[in-house]
Amino acid sequence: MVPSSPVTPAATASHPVLTDASRVGIVLPDTADGRWARVAEQFGAAMPGATIRSSEGSPATEHDNVAALVAQGIAVLIIAPCDPAAAAAEADLAHAAGVTVIAYGRPITGTPNVNYVVRFDPAAVGTAQAQYLVNRAQGSGNHLYLYTGAAGDADTAASLAGAWSVLQPLLADGTFTIENSSQAQALVDEPVLSAGQASAIIGQTTVGTGDQAAEQIAQVDLAQARPGATGAVFLLAPDDAAAHAIGEVFRANPSVTGIVSTGAGFTQTGLQDIMDGKQSMTVWLPDQALVDDCVQLVAAAQTGGPRPDIIVTTVDNGAAAIPATRAPLTIVVQANAAAVIADSGLYAVAGGKVVAR
Repeated sequence: MVPSSPVTPAATASHPVLTDASRVGIVLPDTADGRWARVAEQFGAAMPGATIRSSEGSPATEHDNVAALVAQGIAVLIIAPCDPAAAAAEADLAHAAGVTVIAYGRPITGTPNVNYVVRFDPAAVGTAQAQYLVNRAQGSGNHLYLYTGAAGDADTAASLAGAWSVLQPLLADGTFTIENSSQAQALVDEPVLSAGQASAIIGQTTVGTGDQAAEQIAQVDLAQARPGATGAVFLLAPDDAAAHAIGEVFRANPSVTGIVSTGAGFTQTGLQDIMDGKQSMTVWLPDQALVDDCVQLVAAAQTGGPRPDIIVTTVDNGAAAIPATRAPLTIVVQANAAAVIADSGLYAVAGGKVVAR
């Protein structure tokens, strides 16, 4: 268990504080990890008295944590699931005990027994990444290499849909040519992709979740590239890890003369690459925004008040349309990286290097 902070800071518009969180249980995937350790601190500051538990990356431990919190008598459960499908049983357990269930970061799937999802819109991530590339394209025939996340992740399809909504007109008019997906290039006249079409594109462009896979896929793409398909290239990478691995491969190729690349995740490596001019941008999804949304939802649950206006959409989790938030994104580029890093509380810049706080 991660103890709650003994300090109760003054509430602000950007960082509200819940005065009574004694019946709130929070289950995070792994508080030894840098991101989740920081989230635990943020919850401790915003919800003094809440019980915060770590699942240590194990769905079984996560289930035990939820069962213990329900037995303890919590009224609200906030859970960042290790496995969205496995967590359905935990949502069902909590719901049966009359507990309000809030899924943090991504939906719990396969059950209607989730009250809210607090999250960032993955389609908006894809939209932001694609818009960055579009804003830097000149002329026609720009070489675009399209990469997507894990094939089985619903967020991958949503992010692709967001990116496609921005890219498609410029694919249709020849501003961009997709060099590494025959499926995508064949669909450039389709304003909206069907589920099957998106799946076919993802099948050709997925880099999974590991750096090594992204590196190998980029190597294959360059080895199979048609003549003239390099030079100045545009890389739509789903996250910072993929952007780093793919970028390293492209930079090592002497036929590549320039790179504009995207990322997401605000990782230390990605930020260093931005500072060094190796990666063009990243999308930061600041957890503090999600923590603040949780505060509002817990307050409403405690008072029985109306649904907060932060609920602006729904997420289909395979069993129901779950009410959801849509937290704002932060675009980080070289020009604002140092300032955003300093304000984040996660990292600092020392001697031109991004270091963990």
